[in-house]
Amino acid sequence: MFVLETIEERVRDRLIKYLSRDDTGIRKVVLKLFLSGGKFTTGDVYEHLNNADFDVSYRGVSAMVGLMNTRLGILSIDVTGDHNIYLLKEDYRNIVKSVLENY
Repeated sequence: MFVLETIEERVRDRLIKYLSRDDTGIRKVVLKLFLSGGKFTTGDVYEHLNNADFDVSYRGVSAMVGLMNTRLGILSIDVTGDHNIYLLKEDYRNIVKSVLENY
């Protein structure tokens, strides 16, 4: 028997698993930042986390954002400038919002 799963269901499941391993709340804060609708460099995310009193390194933030991009597939990336610019894909905005509200 085959069960067809939609892309939205897969993304929702990945987000829930991703957040279940978030002991400090940092992943939730980053997702909320992207949900705010802006475009962010790794430096922007790093500054946001530092201002929120998270003890993070620039390399750690870079790895986290890169993982969100590749594993979750919810971010769009613009690599044309000096720094990669990330933003939340519009198609996944409601899914991310729903998961964050219920998590």
